[in-house]
Amino acid sequence: MDIRAIRATETWQQAGAYYVRIQGMARQHGISLRREFDEHDTPQTKYIVLTDGDFPVATCRLYPIDDKAAMIGRVVVLPEYRGQGLGSRVMKEAENWLSELGFARAVVESRDVAVGFYQNLGYAVTDTKVIHGDTFDCVRMEKDLPKNA
Repeated sequence: MDIRAIRATETWQQAGAYYVRIQGMARQHGISLRREFDEHDTPQTKYIVLTDGDFPVATCRLYPIDDKAAMIGRVVVLPEYRGQGLGSRVMKEAENWLSELGFARAVVESRDVAVGFYQNLGYAVTDTKVIHGDTFDCVRMEKDLPKNA
C-alpha cells in the first residue's frame, strides 16, 4: 500500500471523498444520495482523502461550528481497507488541519457503535442524549486540539 493524505479543496479531490462515501457508506447502508450529501457539502467544504496510489480509500469532512470548534464527520474507510488504521489516520490528518486553521476543539457525532474508536483517539462523550438520525443513532463527542505552534 502507498497511502497518502490529500487536503481536498479542489473539485477533483472532493470527488474522491464523495466516491468513498458512496461506496463505503451509502451503498453499504442503503443511504440515498439526498440523505448522504447535505447542506455541509459545498464547494467550500474541506475534506481529507486518503489514497492508495491514486485510488481514494478513506475520507472525512470538516466544517466550522463556530470560531473555536469544528465538526469532523462522514468518516468512512472503504470496506476492503478497514482494520488497517486508516480511520485513525484520517482523523489525525483532520485534527492537524483544524489545529493549523486555529480551531481549539474538534467535535464528532459518533455512531453509537463507534464510540470506542473515538475514545481511543482521545474524544470524550459531552452529551449523553442520543441523537436519533435518519440512519444511525449518534452520540456527541469532543476533543481539545493542540495549539498550533
